Amino acid sequence: MPNATTPKIIALIPARGGSKRIPHKNIKPFCGKPIIAYPITTALESKLFSHVVVSTDSRQIADIARNFGAQTPFIRPSNLSDDFTPTASVATHAIKELGLEPSDILCVIYPTAPLLQASFLTQGLQALLYSSVAYSFGVLEYSYNPYRSFYIDERGISMLFPKHYHNRSQDLPRIYHDAGQFYFGRVWAWQSELAIFAKHSCPIILPHPLAQDIDTLEDWNLAELKYRAYLESSILDSSPTARLHQTTGDGY
Repeated sequence: MPNATTPKIIALIPARGGSKRIPHKNIKPFCGKPIIAYPITTALESKLFSHVVVSTDSRQIADIARNFGAQTPFIRPSNLSDDFTPTASVATHAIKELGLEPSDILCVIYPTAPLLQASFLTQGLQALLYSSVAYSFGVLEYSYNPYRSFYIDERGISMLFPKHYHNRSQDLPRIYHDAGQFYFGRVWAWQSELAIFAKHSCPIILPHPLAQDIDTLEDWNLAELKYRAYLESSILDSSPTARLHQTTGDGY
């Protein structure tokens, strides 16, 4: 349950300057605007956060972020800006720089989340405020169940889960994966680097048309197609609502 004192609720968008697979990925134009502009705007329009902060090692990214309304109170050091720096380390650095307390809430929003909706963020925050979970984050159901998957090698085809060979896909348990959009977490959980994919987290199940993890140019192009379809079909007015995953696990 919520603490007696109201926690600070901060949005943090980590956006380093280096990107190998998609150069300048975090500020690359996406349907007419730098891609980072979309999550900044959504976070601001949600009115959930006292501050929307961009953590970056790039002054160019910082300038663009400020132009769209974000704050850049610090420049991230280079040792926290390489390909191997985990999100938790970036979060804990920001927590220290911002002087947050363990009872506060930090929402990490990825800069390449142009399809993010304010309603998803609202549900993520509610999951923390009205339960004892440590984190909440967006997830997607696999479009094809991995229990029916196989690998191919020099010996031919072998199923990963042979016991499910005769099972119909609709009879298998549903399986989900990280949507790569947002991660609400209690500051004490970020500081202790508590694992996110665990029973102390609440998954927010998102609709496939409004989520796309972007790691490659193919992902980027698919995200632009989804975004244009979203605009053209007025999905904004009738978008599927993300739903809290109901479970009997800890903290619900």
